[in-house]
Parts: sequence; C-alpha cells; structure tokens
Amino acid sequence: MRNMPDLDEIQLVLNLCRHGSMSAYAQSAGVSAAYVSKRLAQLEARLGARLFHRSTRSLSLTEQGETCVEWGQRVLDSAEDLMNAMSAERSVPQGLLRVCSSTGYGRSRVAPALSALVRKYPQLEVQLELMDRPVDLLTEGFHLDIRLGAVQEPGLIARHIADNRRILCASPAYLKRAGRVKSIADLQHHSCLVIRERDQLPGRWVLQGPGGEETVRVKGTLSSNNGESVRQWVEDGHGIGLRSAWDVAPLLQTNKLKQVLPAYFQQANVYAVYPSRLASSARLRVCVEFLAKRLCV
Repeated sequence: MRNMPDLDEIQLVLNLCRHGSMSAYAQSAGVSAAYVSKRLAQLEARLGARLFHRSTRSLSLTEQGETCVEWGQRVLDSAEDLMNAMSAERSVPQGLLRVCSSTGYGRSRVAPALSALVRKYPQLEVQLELMDRPVDLLTEGFHLDIRLGAVQEPGLIARHIADNRRILCASPAYLKRAGRVKSIADLQHHSCLVIRERDQLPGRWVLQGPGGEETVRVKGTLSSNNGESVRQWVEDGHGIGLRSAWDVAPLLQTNKLKQVLPAYFQQANVYAVYPSRLASSARLRVCVEFLAKRLCV
C-alpha cells in the first residue's frame, strides 16, 4: 500500500502518454521538463517498474506502462464517479468528459451539441478532440467516441443515436467530361476520391444496392483521411466521392453536385461508443442522452 500511486501521479502518467513527450507536457502544464522527469522517476522507483521508453524527443509506453494507463484511467473515472455520488447535488452531472469524433461530423454537428450541453450543465468540463483515424478509447483515455459507421472492438458499448448513410456524388463538370455511371462496375473505370474512413479499408467501397451488398474496388488520383478535403475535391470536379448525406445535402440542393447511382448507398449510422466500465457513469449517461436528442434531428 505504501507504494501505491496517488491520483496526481496517475494523472501525470496519463498526461505524458497523451502528449508523447516530457517537454510537450511540461510546456502545457507550465512547469519545467526537469520537474516532470523527476516526478516520473520517483514514481517508477517506488513502483519498481519502468513505465516509458525514453528518447531525446519522445516517450512510448512499456508493457507495464500500458497496464498503468489502462487501470489508471479506470481509477480516475471511478474517483470522479465517487465524488458525483457523494455530492449533495447528485442530480447535477459534473466532472471531466473526454470526447472524440471525426473532423467533419465533429465540427459541424458534435461541437455545437456539446456547446448546448455545457450551457445546460455548467459543472461539466468537456474536452473534444477531432481526428480522422481509428481511436483506442481505453489506451487514449477517451470517455466517449461519436462515431460514424460500424463498431467492432470488444469491450465497448455502441448506442445508435442517429441514422446516416453515405452516397455517391460528383460535380456536373466531372460527369460531363467522364461520362455517366450506369452500373456499380463502372466505378472501376472512373476517378474515385478515396477517403480513409475510420470504419473501412481504403480503396474498397462496400455498398448496399437493389441486389443486396456489393463490393467494388476503386482508385483515383487523390485520397485523404479527411472528409472535408475529399468533399472539396468532389466539388472541384476531380471525380466521384462517397460522402455522408448530411454533408453534401446543401450541394445537391443547389445542383453543385449530382448524386451518382441513387439506388446505392453505404450505411454509416452515428453511434455513441464508450467503454463498458463507464456504463454507470452519470455524467456520461447525461451526455449520451443529450447528444442523441440533438443529433437525431
């Protein structure tokens, strides 16, 4: 028990993991890198375990460090929930929520919804990070992922909160230049603007059509992991894109884009994804229910 780390030391390890270097964390915390290094060394000595591999510019977790991060996040979450449960204001959600989402959907839909959330519950502290890459909620310390598309990782709860589908679209200029797309097989002969979505492999589109699910391999001169960039390339006439209906609806209404093969689409519903250990968290439950009402519109 004497070697047990306290909550501040656990938070130090999590912060170092997220920042990736001592200098980056020290700068954000307003302390010296030497001070951070000393605190980490003292903790490792007391635990009898090395938590990070160190290089001149970066840190990476050891196997013991990965265990510390996974369990440390659980300890901090449990401590936060304990304080909420013991508070006289039990009905008022409070504490930190770390939320992540994809860049486009996060910026246009999730961020405004979270703005309304903290106006209603000012004792919540929400950190939102937007990224177009797969996220490991347990390792990276996120409480909630607002995700488009399939959820396959074990140990996570996925709650459907809004319908969404991706559709094929292109600019009128591109279609005039390259010709009409008459069948799904024709996509192999067109310039397709591939986005490396978090829920699928690049260069392969799995679509639902009149005959059920069909897969087509596509390629083009441009690809990105950012949906907003791909949408702009579609507008610029570089090829055919597979974009969420909510994202391109205004462009379709003004005829800046045309839908291609309207009978085909890719299901990509919106899910609130969180670790099963947080299922009883009051602040998480309030956040998910609030977002479900805001995002389903």
